[in-house]
Amino acid sequence: MLVLTLVMAAVGFALLVIALMTGSVVWAWGCIAVCVIGAVLLLVSSLRGNTAPDAAEPGAPPAGGRADASRESSDRRFDAGD
Repeated sequence: MLVLTLVMAAVGFALLVIALMTGSVVWAWGCIAVCVIGAVLLLVSSLRGNTAPDAAEPGAPPAGGRADASRESSDRRFDAGD
């Protein structure tokens, strides 16, 4: 969905350039409409991205998994001196 937002921003910019070159208000309103649609898509994508980690199972490992691995290696380092 982020790619679609980027495409909408590019189309909005193109419409803005056309509106400035031709002096037509219709192109400017088209630019505004496309940019508003892109902003809504970005907001929806952002809100959807924040809810995805909460949907994971409670016992499931974190998505990255790297934090646990580094903690385990540091634990082994301290245990080795005993």
